[in-house]
Amino acid sequence: MTSVRYRGKREEDEQPPVPVRPTDEDPLAAAGSELIGGPAGRWAAIGGSRWWNPLRVMVLVAIGMFALGMVQKVSCYNSGWFKPGDAQYIHACYSDIPHLYGTRGFADDLVPYFDRIPDSVSGSGFHFLEYPVLTGLFMEVASWLTPHGGSMQHRQQIYWIVNSGMLLVCAAALVVFVSRTNLRRRPWDGLLIALSPVLALTATINWDLFAVALAAAGMMLWARSRPLAAGVLIGLATAAKLYPVLLLLALFLLCLRAGRMRAFGAALGGAVLSWLVVNLPVILLARDGWSEFYSFSRTRGVDYGSVWLIIMQRTGNPLSNVSVYVAALMILLTAGIAAVVFYAPRRPRFAQVAFLLVAALIISNKVYSPQYVLWLLPLAVLARPRWRDLLIWQGAEVLYFVGIWMQLAYVNGGTKHHGLSMDGYHLAIGVHLLGTLYLCGMVLRDMMLPEHDVLRWDGDDDPAGGVLDGAEDVFVLGEQPHDARHAAPFSGPPVEWGLDPLERAALDGKDPLPPE
Repeated sequence: MTSVRYRGKREEDEQPPVPVRPTDEDPLAAAGSELIGGPAGRWAAIGGSRWWNPLRVMVLVAIGMFALGMVQKVSCYNSGWFKPGDAQYIHACYSDIPHLYGTRGFADDLVPYFDRIPDSVSGSGFHFLEYPVLTGLFMEVASWLTPHGGSMQHRQQIYWIVNSGMLLVCAAALVVFVSRTNLRRRPWDGLLIALSPVLALTATINWDLFAVALAAAGMMLWARSRPLAAGVLIGLATAAKLYPVLLLLALFLLCLRAGRMRAFGAALGGAVLSWLVVNLPVILLARDGWSEFYSFSRTRGVDYGSVWLIIMQRTGNPLSNVSVYVAALMILLTAGIAAVVFYAPRRPRFAQVAFLLVAALIISNKVYSPQYVLWLLPLAVLARPRWRDLLIWQGAEVLYFVGIWMQLAYVNGGTKHHGLSMDGYHLAIGVHLLGTLYLCGMVLRDMMLPEHDVLRWDGDDDPAGGVLDGAEDVFVLGEQPHDARHAAPFSGPPVEWGLDPLERAALDGKDPLPPE
């Protein structure tokens, strides 16, 4: 075990951070900007309008992309959700929201977790709502805002619109939270969220975006060195969806390396407190309803989207102990990530470790629904804010999005067999896994070779790390090859990028022209 001291910048070197524009350092962004006039020049006036700041622009872009996603569901809104057969799958516009309005008792004013769902209503074997408590509250609030007059189809349509409006707020908030996590240095990173095709396609399939926004808010507060408040938001996110608990695991590993266990304790305490505030009343008053989600998650078999489905269908093995295999693989992957955290030459950034842990859950899980990509979206943007890599990953996810609906169209289309066969669907799952593994590989490379990490090119440690940013390491494994405050050892003159020889000579106070 060795101890590494993070060396801060000299006081005379401290300057306000210069905001990074996407076209400044990202070749793909610079090439794409040609559609709107090309990259900004060196002398371009930036910030001439107080109203049109980056944050407002990105929120408006996110609203526009979200609206396009709703338009993509129009075919199902008009008829596809309400007709038997494969129409909603052929048009790739399926959503759980209108279906669960009727089958989970919201149309009949049943109270989630407290009122048992009759078999004649559920039709799926669920006796209570199988969602975490805070998500159930979100669904219930939307049902309160849905008028109860008119036909069932009309009410389901309005319920989807109400939920879409609430999820739109979550999408806009997500852009704000991700942007403000590193606002001073990288104010435009939220554009990677706002322009995301997977956000547009999957935002209104289910309610995952609510938990994603809460988790992003927690990360923003951690970046501002407010561990208790961050823990409260992460606890609320965990009360809406289980995966955000992995953010606490990421913080534990990093705080252990940095000796910031008091800050981690504050975050953990806030998370436990907020989770109990949401869940404890339901546990005490409706334990059977509260436990439905956890029982379902534990006993659920192999389902769509997982690597286990390929193994099961290819080998004919029913994988009756799949939960054991999932737990073993997740533990193995987590141990590997922990080893990287302690062996890396520089302490990895919070977003990098969080991304890898959630990706490990997605890879090892026994089900992968298309909206689960939203879990990774803000983490991917904060961990690897490069357009090329994010578009490669999202391209794979869009192909899977099409593949799952085409497979369901094939299964539900009767003798027509429209859509994608089993072999084609296995290929779509493979593309999804390869896309995720590709992005994991890029993040791992940044962790082990920090000179490739774009957020560290200016000598920063972890701009979104809060109390971890610039902290001294107290527990690492292996020898640290170079000063942890810098991406790579460097002992040469500073480089003035973009200056020609005459300009550089002028800055150095030399005669720019050689003697005759």
